[in-house]
Amino acid sequence: MTAPGRRSSTFTRLLRHGFTDPSAAERLLDAPELAPVRDDPVLLEALGATADPDLALHGLVRLLEAQSGRDLLDTVIAAKPLRDRLLGVLGASAALAEHLARHADDWRALVTYEPRDLHPGVAEFERGLAEATDPVSLRVAYRRCLLSIAARDVCGTTDVAESAAELADLATATLRAALALAGAAAPDDAAACRLAVIAMGKCGGHELNYVSDVDVIFVGEAAEGVDETKALRAATKLASHMMRICSETTVEGSIWPVDANLRPEGRNGPLVRTLSSHLAYYQRWAKTWEFQALLKARPVAGDLALGEEYVAALEPLVWKAAERENFVADVQKMRRRVIENIPLAEVDRQLKLGPGGLRDVEFAVQLLQLVHGRADASLRSGSTLEALKALAAGGYVARADFAQLDAAYRFLRSMEHRIQLFRLRRTHLVPEDEADLRRIGRSLGLRSDPVAELNREWRRHSSVVRRLHEKLFYRPLLDAVAQLAPGEVRLSSEAARERLVALGYADPAAALRHLEALASGVTRKAAIQRTLLPVLLGWFADSADPDAGLLNFRKVSDALGKTPWYLRLLRDEGAAAENLARVLSAGRLAPDLLMRAPEAVALLGDGDGGGLTPRPRAHLEQEILAAVNRADGAAQAVTAARGVRRRELFRTAAADIVGSYGTGARPAEADQGALVDRVGGAVSDLTAATLAGTLRAVVREGWGDTLPTRFAVIGMGRFGGHELGYGSDADVLFVHEPRDGVEEQEASRAANRVVSEMRRLLQIPSADPPLLIDADLRPEGKSGPLVRTLKSYEAYYRRWSLGWESQALLRAEPVAGDEDLGRRFVELIDPLRYPKAGLTDDAVREIRRLKARMETERLPRGADPKLHTKLGPGGLSDVEWTVQLLQLRHGATLPGLRTTRTRAALSAAAAADLIPAQDAATLDEAWVLATRVRNAVMLVRGRAGDTFPSDTRELAAVGRYLGYGPGHVGDMLDDYRRTARRARAVVDELFYTG
Repeated sequence: MTAPGRRSSTFTRLLRHGFTDPSAAERLLDAPELAPVRDDPVLLEALGATADPDLALHGLVRLLEAQSGRDLLDTVIAAKPLRDRLLGVLGASAALAEHLARHADDWRALVTYEPRDLHPGVAEFERGLAEATDPVSLRVAYRRCLLSIAARDVCGTTDVAESAAELADLATATLRAALALAGAAAPDDAAACRLAVIAMGKCGGHELNYVSDVDVIFVGEAAEGVDETKALRAATKLASHMMRICSETTVEGSIWPVDANLRPEGRNGPLVRTLSSHLAYYQRWAKTWEFQALLKARPVAGDLALGEEYVAALEPLVWKAAERENFVADVQKMRRRVIENIPLAEVDRQLKLGPGGLRDVEFAVQLLQLVHGRADASLRSGSTLEALKALAAGGYVARADFAQLDAAYRFLRSMEHRIQLFRLRRTHLVPEDEADLRRIGRSLGLRSDPVAELNREWRRHSSVVRRLHEKLFYRPLLDAVAQLAPGEVRLSSEAARERLVALGYADPAAALRHLEALASGVTRKAAIQRTLLPVLLGWFADSADPDAGLLNFRKVSDALGKTPWYLRLLRDEGAAAENLARVLSAGRLAPDLLMRAPEAVALLGDGDGGGLTPRPRAHLEQEILAAVNRADGAAQAVTAARGVRRRELFRTAAADIVGSYGTGARPAEADQGALVDRVGGAVSDLTAATLAGTLRAVVREGWGDTLPTRFAVIGMGRFGGHELGYGSDADVLFVHEPRDGVEEQEASRAANRVVSEMRRLLQIPSADPPLLIDADLRPEGKSGPLVRTLKSYEAYYRRWSLGWESQALLRAEPVAGDEDLGRRFVELIDPLRYPKAGLTDDAVREIRRLKARMETERLPRGADPKLHTKLGPGGLSDVEWTVQLLQLRHGATLPGLRTTRTRAALSAAAAADLIPAQDAATLDEAWVLATRVRNAVMLVRGRAGDTFPSDTRELAAVGRYLGYGPGHVGDMLDDYRRTARRARAVVDELFYTG
């Protein structure tokens, strides 16, 4: 007897053998059924070797309780093969332990250990199911066969690929048995038709899980002398009955669901079609994913000759799928849809569909099969592992990548098997419970610290898959052009071309030339490029213009290749390479800005380059004014200021592109309004700082420190509203005021000379983009003087000001020059733009008349009004005029409306109940979208535009910037029209009738 407070020796031994609840185990060992072997070290050793000793012992006791004699116990102790198999299953699967407890003699299926039992095939499993006469007995026989598969699996007799193949063979035998039962129940139907069952998915690929839907397609033909309609009706009854036999729950549970949704037209299509009907569908209507699914098609039951005819008829279509017009876009769409449909809470635990999961490997292998299987029949395997091996043997996948992916896929599939085996439930989620993780880890041979080791190995293999699954496509391309290892199997030129075309490259010959120039040779630079390019090529291919991305990368690399920091930045800085790839392939503007000074690549890194955060206006002015003060003359000073502007425009554009596309580390910015505000604020601040520097440079050169007249620049339009786009001119007014003792004529000459020189210097052709100054909003427009004194403005506005000018002044804000003069100009115009009495009815009618005339007269000929972002219905003009009418009417009494910014004024109007919140949201959404489209057009085309591009690639690039994946350009245009239409309805209500 053990002294109180002291643990028994058995308790200690149980702990040492891996039991987590030794007290419960001691009680089980004291059960009468185990009394004869309670202290037998052989039993404890065997239990301790299982995945879960506690579970194994509990299952053994239950099984012994169901026995009528001692045969089982004696055999367990005497026969090591049975002991290992039985206890291995009991320690890994609570569901199979439950089956054994209900069917006390099924343990005998594990006794035989003949060579033919080691790798059974369909014939052996058919014999195992032969005695089944109804759905219930079929389930019992199925589980009995499953016992032997699980026993070989957990004991290591078979590896994961062999176990998956055995499961597929058992599924084949089960489908045949179920179809035979269905035929026996309806012999007339069976006689009226020929019915073939085609396995798809993992069953077709000979790589099934323990618990999985078994995907099938049915092909039917009429028996000789039978009407086709009648035969198809009979075949449909047989197929439906077969599915029910496998899927329905009985007292013995279910086997697995049979899923026929991969058939033509999915659930909406007939369950059974003739071969000719299948062929017609795939020739005319099938989508890319349907051909991808057919990679695994395999006849398994019913009329196998008909099944072989089906496969032979469709095979040529499968291997032509990569030639389809939308192949690349379809493939990218499919992958995105899979990832997007995973619930957020499950992403990190998804073994199959999450990043770095099984689907990544399967998807990549299938894509390469479709691309290269046309010319190489050795790649036409339904098995992922066999296909991956064939791809490596043919040089389509680098051998090192193959080795890592093969190991990772085997580990992840083994995890999936162990997770499903426990309760025989269909799941791909890694459990969170520590006991579950411990059992899985131990079952995979991780015994020191099973939970920590399992998590570490899982994350390591997932990381390998995540890192390699994109490189898989591109590394062989580099091997093909670099040719560094003699004797290594490589892609042929034709295979490399096919792969680039399949991945979206329009000019594969040029792409291969660029790759050869970048990656050939034995220099350190070429070696780093070979490391970077597989990943970069994937990012380029994810854009609307991969060719431009690769060409631009070559140009930047040629310009910076000899600098020591460039390739090091891309290799070592986490975000730099992906940011660069996004920027270089998103359109013309950002690459053009970068090519003029490639060292701006440093901004894309994580380090001290300033990153992509827009710099505050004060910092910009400080840098520009410092450069102006150092310069020798106004021309050199303004050149320096324009250089800063070019660099900062690149920073803003790059941040906008990266924020819109998203990266692996950071998803795309969800708040579209925030992106618009960031660009508008950054470009407006940069323009103001550039004008301030240019003004300082001109004054210094002509007059030294002090101009004879005080001088201020007033921002107007989008500039004053902090809403400039990449292609916007700077709308301004110039105001001056003679200093004490200076004649007005002299002051006016000086002010006009300043304006003329500023405009000239900012437009001189150079490597930097010009900054166009537009002063057409001044009094009297183009007919009036460029510069006026403050008193002249006062006199004009008092006597001659028109309604449109008061409206234009709503956006007026000082941006450069004498701050006091700017403040006094604002004080002068406030009564005009925020009239105390509001607007008269005549003034409102005049504004409406002007707006209507502008809509009819200014829209470019041939433009689609519904897609014109500025003047079209629901466009920028509609929203801005509506907001400005509210400001003119109520600005005097509502301080919140006294802002130059459209969105801020709209928000203030809603807060003051001048406009319903929903209407405000509708207008805001339309204004933000129209602004985003204009920014996108400038980024993509490199020149400003108010409507969507007509070029297909440019239109696709605009779509990608706006968050629309490949193939969704039509959705983008529909969404724009819908958004603008809703906004126009609000404008009609508020502006024209409100």
